[in-house]
Parts: sequence; C-alpha cells; structure tokens
Amino acid sequence: MIKSMTGFGRCEVAENNRKFTVEMKSVNHRYLDVNIKMPKKLNFFESAIRTELKKYISRGKVDIFIAYEDFSESNTTVRYNKEVAAEYLKYLDQMAEEFQLDNDVRVSTLSKYPEVFTMEEQTMDEEELWKELQKAVAGAAEGFVQTRIAEGENLKEDLIGKLDGMLELTDFISNRSPQILAEYHEKLADKVRELLEDVKIDESRLLTEVAIMADKICVDEELVRLRSHIETTKKSLSEGGSIGRKLDFIAQEMNREANTILSKANDLEVSNCAIELKTEIEKVREQIQNIE
Repeated sequence: MIKSMTGFGRCEVAENNRKFTVEMKSVNHRYLDVNIKMPKKLNFFESAIRTELKKYISRGKVDIFIAYEDFSESNTTVRYNKEVAAEYLKYLDQMAEEFQLDNDVRVSTLSKYPEVFTMEEQTMDEEELWKELQKAVAGAAEGFVQTRIAEGENLKEDLIGKLDGMLELTDFISNRSPQILAEYHEKLADKVRELLEDVKIDESRLLTEVAIMADKICVDEELVRLRSHIETTKKSLSEGGSIGRKLDFIAQEMNREANTILSKANDLEVSNCAIELKTEIEKVREQIQNIE
C-alpha cells in the first residue's frame, strides 16, 4: 500500500485525573519535518515524542498540537521557608535595637514577606505521565496513518489510470511512425514526378531519402524507455511502501523522453500526441508529490 503525505489524526486519553489531547495534520514535504506545540511543562518529552512518530511517518511536514489538563484537586503545595523567616526576624530585632523601637512584628505580618511562603507544583511522575502521553500520541498517529492510507489508495487508482492512458499514447506514436514514412515516400515520389514529368523515377534514390528521414524521426529508443518507466511506476505503486522520491525521479526521466519525442516529431498528430504525453506526465508528477 502507498500513503499520501496529507493526513489528520486526533486522540484523547483521560486517566488519573489528567487528560491529553493530541491532534496531527500534515502536508507535502521533501523530508520529515515535525513541529510540536505543547505546554512548557511537557517539553522534556519532545525527544521521546519525535522518536515515537518515526514509527509511523517517514516524510511530510507534520504539525502536532498537544493539550494537557490536570483535574486533580490540588497539584500544588505551600512551602514554609523557615530559614528565610528567621533571617527577617533577625534583622527586624537588630533594627529595633539599633533604633530603640518596639518590635511589634506579628506572624500574619511576617508571613507576607517575600519567599516566607512559596507555592510549589507537586513533582510529576514522569514515567506515568509519559505512558499516558505516549498512548495519546500513538492513538493520534494511528488515525493519522489511516487517513494517509485511504488517500494513498485514491492516488494510486488515479495514477494508474493516467499511466494506462500514457501507454495508449506511446502505442499511437509507435503505430503512426510507419504511416509517416509511407506518406513521406508518396509525397516525395509525387514531387519528383511533377518536376521530372516523363523521366523515370530512381526508386533507390527515393528509398535512400526515406531512410534518411526515418533516421531523423525515429523515436523507438525513447518509446521503449518511456514504456519501461511507465511500467516501473505501475509496479512500484502496486508494491507500495515509501516510494515518493523514487517515483519523482522516474517522472523526471519520463518527461525527458517525451521532450525528445516532441523535438523529433515532424508530424502534427505525433506532435499533438507528444504534447498530451507531456501534459499527462506533469499531472502524474504533481500527484506523485503527494506520496510518502
């Protein structure tokens, strides 16, 4: 099977009073380019997320959005910094003594001093957190891959139809070539008769001219290579896998052969056919850009 490089996946995992929501979407790209947007507190999982994604994706520009919610009653604690409070009291007593003032500091007053009380988030169990996040990432990736496969099958059917049409065009050019030479022979003979009137035509000379013409317009080698490229593409589509780069290269080679056929064409029907071939090859190449 083949995969498209466009896809979408989404998964929610809610466990242990926490919920992870992961969404993925992708577009065409020459290589694998992953962009992850998630809460800062999850940043230390970025490397693990990228490693997980490589199990499912080999090419494409992938955007991943991760949302995290904690529904526990309290995930923060209050910390009393005794040493800081003692420092404040020490200097307050010193000030009272030095300036002969009453030290009327109260607990409620001292508690408002900076850093006496601080709020701290409870330490998260990273292993447990990763298990839940990994489940959400894997779930989104699996759905993402399924959409890519479905789109890939549509691409495959469309491409095979276009490739079969290209084979018909190459057959037409191949069958048309002998007719072109026969028509050229007849036109040349008529022209000679018109010029020489009753003088006998040198048939061997005519055949030599026709042979020279045949050599100029011969595209047998180009047609053989073009058919080979088309059949190789069809076979690769049937075999599946990550074949996008390979097919893109083959499409370039097909275009090169079509250009040569067009440059050698001296017949309107063959020229039109070669132009249609180039048009179809371009369509095929555009579709191939979507294959992983």
